[in-house]
Amino acid sequence: MRRLVLLTILALAACSTRPVGPYPSLQPRASEAIDPRLQPVKPMNDRPVSATLAAQLAALVEQARSGEAAFEPAMAQAEHLASSAGAPQSEGWIAAQEALSGAIAARTPTALAQSDIDALGASKLQAQGGLAPNDLKAIDGAAAQVSAIARAQTDRLKAVQRILGS
Repeated sequence: MRRLVLLTILALAACSTRPVGPYPSLQPRASEAIDPRLQPVKPMNDRPVSATLAAQLAALVEQARSGEAAFEPAMAQAEHLASSAGAPQSEGWIAAQEALSGAIAARTPTALAQSDIDALGASKLQAQGGLAPNDLKAIDGAAAQVSAIARAQTDRLKAVQRILGS
């Protein structure tokens, strides 16, 4: 019986020991002041386009424009020869086809600029996990300029192909 009383006293004494250190505050925490029904505000990344990205895009647009300068005389020659080509497989038709092939080859800088802009945007997206709004706007603007040049070239090529029946 003495042992039981002694064990009970020791057990109760162990429960009454005070923790060491400061007690936590009972003041409301900052997170308790937030209304859980409100969505958190995400700040917009409104930084300007980086100088490197702007320079790369400007160089690619310039490449497309220089491609247009090389395409124009080759395409004019193809259109001229196609207008007087004659029957398929004739010498005039073959000359027009060769000129058309030259115009298609002259369009390479524009096509490369278009694919390089897409690759630049994709690599930035993958590396950063997203694009800032101004970066996206700059990439879209450059892509639109180059696409307009490429679309005009494609339309002219298709017109000559219709004339030649190819």
